[in-house]
Amino acid sequence: MNSTGENGVGEKNPGDSNIANGHPTQADDGRSNPSDFHISASALSELSNERTRTALANTLEKGFKKDAPNGSAVDIEAQFVKSGVAIDTASLVSRIRESEQNDKPKEHSSEDIDADKSAETAAHVLTTVLLRSSPEKGIKESEVEHRRVVFGSNGIADKNLDSFLKLCWDAVQDFVLIMLIVLGIITIVVETTLGQHETNTENSSVPPWIEGVAILVSVCIVVFVTAGIDYVKQFAFIRLTKSLNETNTKSVIRDGKQVQVTDDDIVVGDIVSVNSHSLASIPADCVLLGPFGGLKMDESTLTGESKEVSKKPGDVILSGTTATQGHGRMVVIAVGLNSVAGKIKARVYESEDHEDDLDGEDENSPLFVKLDKLAKQIGLIGTAAAVLVFAANCLIGLAIDKEPASEIVNYLIIAITVLAVAVPEGLPLAVTLALAFSSNKMMKEQNLVKHLDACETMGCATTICTDKTGTLTANKMTARGFFIGLKDYLLTDPTIKLGDHIKSYDGGANSKTIEILASLIAINTMDETVLEVEDGQIIRSSGNPTEAALLAFLHDLGFDYVDIRNTTKGRSDQGSLAKYLTEGKQFGFSSARKMMSYAIPLENGGYRLYTKGAQEVIASRCTKIVDDSGDEVTLADGLREKLKTTALAYTRRGMRCLGLAYRDLPAGFDLEEISETVKNSDGTNAFMAETELVALGLVGIEDPLRPEVPAAIKKCYEAGIDVRLVTGDNPETAVSIAHQAGILRDEHFESEEKIAINLKPNVLMEGKEFRAAVYRQTEGKNEFDQAAFDIIWPHLRVLARSSPDDKLTLAHGLNQSNLYVDKAVVKKLESEDNIRIFPDRQVIAMTGDGTNDAPALKRADIGFAMGIAGTQIAKDAADIILLDDNFASIVTAAKWGRNIYASIQKFLQFQLTVNISAVITAIVGAFSYRTTPIAAIQMLWVNLLMDSLASLALASEPPVDSLLQKPPVNRTEHMITKRMWANMFGQSTYQIIVVMTLFFSGPELLDLPPGHEVEATGKNSKHYTFIFNTFVWMQLFNEVNCRKLKGEFNVFQGIQNNCLFCSVLVITMIVQVIIVQVPGLQIAFGCAEGGLDGKLWGLSIAIGLGSLPWQQVINILYRAGKSYKGYRMRKTLRRNAKIAIRNEELDPLTEYQA
Repeated sequence: MNSTGENGVGEKNPGDSNIANGHPTQADDGRSNPSDFHISASALSELSNERTRTALANTLEKGFKKDAPNGSAVDIEAQFVKSGVAIDTASLVSRIRESEQNDKPKEHSSEDIDADKSAETAAHVLTTVLLRSSPEKGIKESEVEHRRVVFGSNGIADKNLDSFLKLCWDAVQDFVLIMLIVLGIITIVVETTLGQHETNTENSSVPPWIEGVAILVSVCIVVFVTAGIDYVKQFAFIRLTKSLNETNTKSVIRDGKQVQVTDDDIVVGDIVSVNSHSLASIPADCVLLGPFGGLKMDESTLTGESKEVSKKPGDVILSGTTATQGHGRMVVIAVGLNSVAGKIKARVYESEDHEDDLDGEDENSPLFVKLDKLAKQIGLIGTAAAVLVFAANCLIGLAIDKEPASEIVNYLIIAITVLAVAVPEGLPLAVTLALAFSSNKMMKEQNLVKHLDACETMGCATTICTDKTGTLTANKMTARGFFIGLKDYLLTDPTIKLGDHIKSYDGGANSKTIEILASLIAINTMDETVLEVEDGQIIRSSGNPTEAALLAFLHDLGFDYVDIRNTTKGRSDQGSLAKYLTEGKQFGFSSARKMMSYAIPLENGGYRLYTKGAQEVIASRCTKIVDDSGDEVTLADGLREKLKTTALAYTRRGMRCLGLAYRDLPAGFDLEEISETVKNSDGTNAFMAETELVALGLVGIEDPLRPEVPAAIKKCYEAGIDVRLVTGDNPETAVSIAHQAGILRDEHFESEEKIAINLKPNVLMEGKEFRAAVYRQTEGKNEFDQAAFDIIWPHLRVLARSSPDDKLTLAHGLNQSNLYVDKAVVKKLESEDNIRIFPDRQVIAMTGDGTNDAPALKRADIGFAMGIAGTQIAKDAADIILLDDNFASIVTAAKWGRNIYASIQKFLQFQLTVNISAVITAIVGAFSYRTTPIAAIQMLWVNLLMDSLASLALASEPPVDSLLQKPPVNRTEHMITKRMWANMFGQSTYQIIVVMTLFFSGPELLDLPPGHEVEATGKNSKHYTFIFNTFVWMQLFNEVNCRKLKGEFNVFQGIQNNCLFCSVLVITMIVQVIIVQVPGLQIAFGCAEGGLDGKLWGLSIAIGLGSLPWQQVINILYRAGKSYKGYRMRKTLRRNAKIAIRNEELDPLTEYQA
């Protein structure tokens, strides 16, 4: 056995300068050789994963028994004995394992102290021996690159950006675009080969291939616009995070000096210094070194649990967590992909290499699924129409009219024209423009959209699974309840400040009592807790969150804690009072005492002691209490019970309850005196000064709701969107917040008291209970049980103490649920529990800010990451980033998403009206004269360019609140509603009647030569030009009608708020005038030379205006039809009821006769 000190580490040999400096056996160039490190990156990564003292002991054992190249064991311990370092590793490892196997010792007991010493020693050995670093001097700067090679880099490669060509390829996968490409190519081939002989009789200024090329150009425009928007979005996201990355620096020790390095430059063996003043985020997995500095960590980004975790030397501290109290030095043990956060990031970035059992198949968004289906239906109808036209032309032309066989080419061209008319060329551009326009508008409303289709997917969302901290709440501990002067000042309105409430409620609290309260809070808080105030407003806070809440409460009461401290003898370190600072005494907080006190000298020679702490501890030390007049009265049993009842009520509301008290001590009182009868929480003797206290009151502190959240959640329920809270917090806090937010409503509770124990079954579940319920053991492996999940999720509203994978499970289960198919269960849930199941598969929106949320954000249909509090990994995994971390912005996203769906419906209503009219016109023309009254190039203007402008106009319609007053759209519901069909067929009927009248009777009515006769001479006719012009003006005025989908009377409502719509409409009108009237363009677009005269122009516009009153006729007829249908249904029900009554009346008679 080696000779050791009490902690298992012997004295260093002063003669070995390398070891003394913390750099044993360094190479001559100052860099460590690979063989110098007796521990691997994978072994250190295992320590990060396990995070126990037993794992630390195992790591030491591995390091001290490293395999040599020849397979023999190398005893590292023996090597270091020769170097002058005596380490009894076996004894140290044994002590750690023994202490971990035994029951946890009582805090501050001798066994607990010995265990902490062993862990601290193990951390020191890990640092100095296995990692070749020094707690005091760190590593050498010259070693950094070598360590990066051996243990890896802390800079995880950013996710590769999609190239523009890849984005173009993704965009061109759209079914409509593929159909247009095929159509364009066929048109070019036919026109330039088989149809070349027609150019002698056609106007030579129009190349035969112009229509096909125009179709392909339109495809290119759509593809480039879509890919360009996605490409720019990638860089917008990079710019969003660039400033954060540049400021991510940490303080490390290298060559014995404190230096600042970026997170990416940190390597294994670096000694990182952190403190709560900067709320430093830990850049890599570390092990805390001694001495103990009261360090507390916020691990909520990884665990979801918002409770601070106290860390002792030897404990593992994970990357991505944050120091909230105390300070410490730690050695880096795992970086990059070897760290816990790095593994999660790899899972997000390289999902194909990290398959998850719960990964579902990628699906297109609901809108694109419907558009693909609709496009295929339109394509089939168009193809059928084209085949019909071709067959009819062949039959009539060849069999009846005995035209030459060469005319087949002409018939084919006409058939292709019909197909081109039937296909909605403007639809892909309409979708792209709607998504792009909405995403840009959403950016201004705090939603950064990373993937365009996420916009409209959010409009179909049926469930939002949300975090609590920072999303529903303000992420700022705030005093919300105060019991003082025997009065309970409890706030339920999140918009009111507690300080204002205390000053105004029931005449306000006693001024004398408030002054004592102000002194207590200002004096008995730590200097490291700081408020930054500008122009009377708190800008930010740092330090202990609970103390920051107390200081903010003091600020709301109208007091300046800095002034009170600086003018208090024994507390001030400023000016002439600084010399008296040592006369005051602080009794620091510890988990053993559960309280903190500060004694300040009084003028009479005595002291006043202010104390705060756990309410049950403070209450047990009090013998008096301050009443409503500010006087001290005996704390009788009744008053003590009132204190206890109030504290319990605060706790049930999810608040952290603190007791506040004080005591005046006489002159000559010994502040160090120990009580023989009063004990601390751990059983040790208490200070006499902290006994016989005067209770001042209780304060309840919580992370309050954002003021706008309840209204936002109410809108969600009105919109048919369920909201579920998923949090790492305890059930009481989760239920309190959920009830205040409106997630939990009266029907979810079994009694009037809205607390966790009064909730109905399965409304609240803890993560452990949830996992046990939805997973079953199959051959020793956990397997997700969808049937069990389907029993739970309709009721589930709050999931508390959730683990990192619970969100993933929830998103997967909801997305895969087919519960809506079971009509009996759906009916039972609605009748018995008032739970309405959405009649289609769920569309899930998931919020998250922590690294642990990333897999769930990817699995959900729409992932929302927090722009302020969110980690980089969470932002990378999300579809939309909330720039203000506000739940209300999610509701805004839902409204814009529904607006996208409505905008595309408006465009479809417009586009398909054009297509129906144009196809029928083309078919009739083909049957009548084997030509069309509207030329192919004219139809291209109507069906492509004009419709593209219409798509821009209709896509720019701003959202209205009424969009959130109806349920989400079903995944399987057809995009075209009955009302839209009525509008389309109604307007098409009007347009077809007009066009057919002008086509067949126009020459006689207008005194114009028939168009087919003029066209046969190779000239463009005024007859057909007038039809084309009238057709366009009917579309332009119908575009105004298409702003409304529900048959609204006032189709102009809100048009003044959409300048883009008005501009596009006016521009389209001007272009139409230019096409018809300007020489050169007239010929190119197949219009008559000289255009139209004023009479024909007036008539064209008047007929077009007729679309507006005709829409009102359609509305009246549709409503009449619905009313008649309702009347028939009611009549049928009444008749059936009469028959049933008559049968009941006849039954007794029949029985009597029998």
